[in-house]
Amino acid sequence: MLDALGLDNTCATVYRTLLAQPQAGLEELRCLLAVSEEELRAALDKLSELALIRPSLDAPRAFRAVDPELGIQALIARQQERLAAEQQRVERLRVAAVQLAADFAASRPRKAMADVERLDGIEEIRDRIQVLVHGVRDEVMTFAPGGAQSPASMEAAKPQDQELLERGVRMRTLYLDSVRNSPATVAYAKWLSGLGGEVRTAPSLPIRLMIMDRNVAIVPADCENSAAGALVLTGNGTLTALCALFDSIWESGVPLGTVSRDRDRDHRGLTAQETETLRMLGQGLTDEAVAKRLGVSPRTARRIAADLMELLGARSRFQAGTRAVAKGWLTGDE
Repeated sequence: MLDALGLDNTCATVYRTLLAQPQAGLEELRCLLAVSEEELRAALDKLSELALIRPSLDAPRAFRAVDPELGIQALIARQQERLAAEQQRVERLRVAAVQLAADFAASRPRKAMADVERLDGIEEIRDRIQVLVHGVRDEVMTFAPGGAQSPASMEAAKPQDQELLERGVRMRTLYLDSVRNSPATVAYAKWLSGLGGEVRTAPSLPIRLMIMDRNVAIVPADCENSAAGALVLTGNGTLTALCALFDSIWESGVPLGTVSRDRDRDHRGLTAQETETLRMLGQGLTDEAVAKRLGVSPRTARRIAADLMELLGARSRFQAGTRAVAKGWLTGDE
């Protein structure tokens, strides 16, 4: 069983011997196990790395076996941190791929763009969405960034949303966590849920996105101004990436009907919103850009940044960044 931890027979034997002989020194261990000093030290190094043993406080050249539950839990925690960091890198790659695909498609002449249709202006976008939605049979997946939604846009969307849900279409919508502070948006989301729609929130969303039946997607041509134009994408490769992006963020989203995770803090003492703010500040985003991504005011974004600096005991943002990297809160790639 210990081979699941990457331990060979020598390591396993050393560990079990330390359990049976907790006072054994290096020389006594070597004699008991009939192994060379080099093999013994290599095994001890491996066990120490896995936090399964530690130097004895009573005898400088002796080691004590650690409760395996504690050691393995520490190992699992380190592995989970590495997996989380890797997942963040994967998500950044996915977002970059979406943006590059949109930039590339937008730069090509309209007639030369295979699987891409360019829409200009908000009216053309709305008309095209209405046509596409009319043909939806199974599912609509939506990213709705920008924070609180305008009452006019929500009211205009109600007939279309109701018609889809009454047809048995599954509707999944992701808003920003910050909409929990908007009574009008929360009321609309609850109305949607009451008809069978599914609503979750996330700390930030990479782009405005609508996917229909997993074979048509609409994304902004300009991420800074979604009303200026949009791209209708139908290519299999692009749709696969966009669906994977949505599914990934949906899985980590929090259902709107549950308590806001802004109150929940992880093992570092950070809320989900603070974690996202730290990541964006590490990438060099301004307070205004962070505020837009979180769907909050610049004043709120500055307050969150100030709270992070206080938590890190930093006097400047540069110092906060270096301390965050030293603590492992940022990978350093930012």
